[in-house]
This record gives sequence, C-alpha cells and structure tokens, in this order.
Amino acid sequence: MRARKVLVATLGALVAAATLTSAGAAAITTDSHDPLAGRFDRPRHGFASPTTTLREGRPSDVGLTDQPIRDAEQFLSDWTKPDATGHPHFSGAVGLLAHDGVVVDRYAVGGALRYADVNGTELPPDQQVPMRDDTIFDMASISKLFTSIAALQLIEQGKVDVNAPVARYLPEFAVNGKGAVTVEQLLTHTSGFDADPVPSLWQGYPDIPSRRKAVLDSPLKNAPGTTYLYSDLNMLNLGFLVEKLTGEPLDKVVHDRITAPLGMVDTGYNPPASKLNRIAATEYESNPPRGLVRGQVHDENAWSLGGVAGHAGVFSTASDMAVLSQAILNGGAYRGHRILSPDTVEKMLTNYNQKFPDDSHGLGFELDQPWYMGALSSPVTAGHTGFTGTTLVIDPESRSFALLLTNRVHPTRNWGSINTARQVWATSLAKAMAVKPVEGRDAWYAGLGNSSTATLSTQPLTPRAGGPLQVSFAAFVDTEGPTDPLQLESTTDGVSWQPVKLRATGPGAPAGEVTSLSGHGHRAWWRVTAEVPATGVTTLRWRYSTDPKYTGRGVSLDGVKVTERGRTVLDGERNPSALTASGWILTGR
Repeated sequence: MRARKVLVATLGALVAAATLTSAGAAAITTDSHDPLAGRFDRPRHGFASPTTTLREGRPSDVGLTDQPIRDAEQFLSDWTKPDATGHPHFSGAVGLLAHDGVVVDRYAVGGALRYADVNGTELPPDQQVPMRDDTIFDMASISKLFTSIAALQLIEQGKVDVNAPVARYLPEFAVNGKGAVTVEQLLTHTSGFDADPVPSLWQGYPDIPSRRKAVLDSPLKNAPGTTYLYSDLNMLNLGFLVEKLTGEPLDKVVHDRITAPLGMVDTGYNPPASKLNRIAATEYESNPPRGLVRGQVHDENAWSLGGVAGHAGVFSTASDMAVLSQAILNGGAYRGHRILSPDTVEKMLTNYNQKFPDDSHGLGFELDQPWYMGALSSPVTAGHTGFTGTTLVIDPESRSFALLLTNRVHPTRNWGSINTARQVWATSLAKAMAVKPVEGRDAWYAGLGNSSTATLSTQPLTPRAGGPLQVSFAAFVDTEGPTDPLQLESTTDGVSWQPVKLRATGPGAPAGEVTSLSGHGHRAWWRVTAEVPATGVTTLRWRYSTDPKYTGRGVSLDGVKVTERGRTVLDGERNPSALTASGWILTGR
C-alpha cells in the first residue's frame, strides 16, 4: 500500500488540475525520443474541469472499445435468468458507464417488480414491472456518502474539526467510554463500534426517541483507532451530528445542500407515492412483518427511525448518481453549483487507514477495493456498495465511473452474493480503455480469469559469443497484486524453469531487482530489462498466473527483444511468430 503522503501528493495534483478550465489547462510535455513517453491509457492530468457536464455518446466517441461493455451487458442479462439453483442472482439491474464526461452505456435488464412471494414465484407478466433507465432504487449503504458529504460541508465551513472528539458537538455521545472517538474515526470506521446496534433498533426499543438514544448510548467493542470495523453506528451518529449543527433533519440537509443544487430530482428519503411505479421492489419481510417492501427503506433500523438515517434511506436513479459521480470528478461542482471545494474532495479521497492496508478509506468513501471495483481499482479509486445490490465506483485517474444498481434482495436476501457482477461491470469499463502498443501496431495481451495461467515462450535461443543474453521488453501490468504475478523464466532442459531477475522503470514500478511484476493503479507501461547467463541453448517464457479471487485488466507485453553482446538473437516485434503463445493474443491499436 502506498504511503499516505504519496496519495495526498497524487490527489493534490489531480485536484489542482480540476481547478483549470479546458481553455486554461496546462500542456503536457513528453520526451519525443522515448517510445514509452505518454503511452498511458488515460491523459496525464487528473480530475475533469469543474465545467464538465455529462452527455450521451458511444464508447468510440471517447476512444473506448465496445466489446468489453457488450460482454458485460450479456453477463448481467444472464444473471437475471435462473441458473442451477433454480433462481437468478438478481431480479433486475440498471448499469451506467461514463468516461471523460460521456455516458457511454446505459443498460436496463430484468424486473423492478418480478416476484409474488419470498419463494420466488413469478408474478403474471402483466403484473411485473421491467427495469428502466429511470428506475428508482433503494441505495442502502450508499446513503452513507450523502451523510459524509453533509459532514464534510460542515468541516469545510469551519463548524466541525475532523480531528475533534464527536462529544464536542454531541455531548451525550460521550457515555460508555466514547469521549475520545473523533469525527474522522466515524468517517473511516475506526471508532471501535461493533458492526450493528445490539439489539436491533426495531426490535429492542418502542419509539424513535428511544432508538436514537440507543444509538448514542452504544458502547465500543474496541479501543478507538485500534481496528477497522465497518459499522452502521458510525454514520448513524454522524447523521445526528449533522442534524445538531445545522438545526435541521438529515433529509432536509441532504436535499437543500446536495441533491437540489446538483439537480438530482429523483434522489431523497421516503419517496412520494406518486413515484411508486418507478421504484424497484426489494424483499418480502416476515420479521418484521412488512410484506413486500417497495417504496420504503429496506434497512430495518433506518425504517424504525422513520426512513431517514445516516447509514441508509436514500433512494436514487442511475442518472442522478451519475451527476453526483461527475461532481466528484469535477472537484466538487456540477453545472455551476459547488457542493464541496476541490481541497475537500482531495481530503475525502485520501486514504486515512494506512494502519489497515486491506481497508483503505477516505472520509466517507472506500478506496481501492478490487472485490467490487474490479480492474477500475487503484489507490485513489473511490466507491461504496449497498446491501440491496447497489454499487458506485469513481476512478479519478481515468475520469470515469461505473454504476450498477440491482434489487438483488427481491424477493429474498438469501439468493447469494452479486460481487462477481459488480467486478465484471466495473472491469468492462477498464478493459474498454485500450492500452496502446509501445512499438508497431500490436502487443501481446493476457486478460485472464481466476485460477488461470498464460505463457508466452521463445524458440530455443543459442548463444554464440559466450556472453549473457540481454532481455528487454515493455510491460503494462494491472493485476490484483503479488498473488497474480507476471514472471520471466528460463530453462536449458525444457523441464526445469528458473525465475529471472527483472529491473523495471516507470510510474509505480518496483524498486531494484525483482522476480515478478504485479500491482494495479499505475496504469502505465514499464520498461523492463533482464540478464540471463549463457549456459547453453536457452528458452525463455513469460508466465502470468492468477489466484482464485479477483483479477485486474491483465498484462500486456510489447517490444520483446533478446540480444547477446549487441547481436540480435530474437526480435519479437519484427518476428512475432518466434513467440509461442498460450493464453496470450496479439491486440492492435
């Protein structure tokens, strides 16, 4: 995991770029003598101009390839159909992908209302409601982002110190040893709270005042700052803090300070009955006995608080969430309305959880989570998920975002995880961003699934001058991490393969000599060199392998060349047939 100061520097550069209009953006210079200069899959500057507004377009309009997106659409369609379990993974879905201010894909499939009971009995066709682009979803825990933004606005205004104890603003919060818990710890889930209120608010307390008091009285499970533990109690209490300092209920704060300025007309708590026909159904609940939940918040604790809570309760559409996502990419503004300053956006997307490497977290947003961000994941990729089946992923480095909204709890929460679909949808956008070859018109590419291996082998190479073989190539590496490595290996007997030490240079490249290349987020070609002792006829191979979980965009190789004392032994660019591929393909511009 990169050091926090590196992330701050990176985001500082990104946000600085976001303050420029397109007319005032600084030019990017590259070394014309270096074939790797500028060979990135995204422009070198970061956030979009604050004046960027979304428009409809095709993937090709912004230099994207179409096929990965079409494949992901088919995947979503397949997951709305029954499989070997006898039921689909989710009733329906709406997906939206955007890049460089262009909505390059909208896709709606399956049913917003599909089932007659908890067992999955389908309604008659004329009673079902199909998914549409404007279907309204219960966003579940994505609601936490709205609470976080409202709190950040108060921080920006100087009304809250993020490092101060919560009890400074909510004195009643200090009970049960919580006096040292800070606002930052609520935002980063490091406060020490247990995962959920115990007992559940709707079960253990008779009315809203007693439930609110139960939240404030909740004890800690761990000492503040010692653990990361995702807890609804963090955002419940943060919502109370927002209400206390604004003197207004949370739903009004979110409306007046976030959704209304951004023009998010279908976003808010407790949607009106007039919009019921557009709302995706969620679960059939018997405990509590709510029947089919549609148009009311699914989360029982939020429901018991009247539908407005810091951790859940927001309903929205893909189009509205696209506006919020673009506002973040714009450094906090959209269509002339600013909800956060660029400096605040920088802080919001900075990793404050360096002590907990697998749980990177900004102020409200999660960071670098491949389990749902897929190949869009990077140290500065931000997002969140919701229990009802919602997903938001924002990638500042490519100025892109992926939204996948499903009602996966309709008719029951027990039909399994949809994390694979989340990964596939985000990864489709990442793979649509073509990696341009360094030399010539094509490059070798291996985009593997889980638990797979690809090899690219040379013909047997015969040294003549007694010197070592010098190997050089360019590598574009986007993998989950060290468990999905690219290795160069050599053999003289065709049986026993030995790792070859590599030296790589370029953004994010490992320092010194290494025996494998891996990682994600740098999104740049690396220049790689190696030396292989000339001990006889030698065969080389590049081996890329993946573990059972998570994959990035994959690996590209280009400009493969082997020399011996200046003599060319193999030139893969001029003679690609000298390389034997298994799991690799040649891809062009």
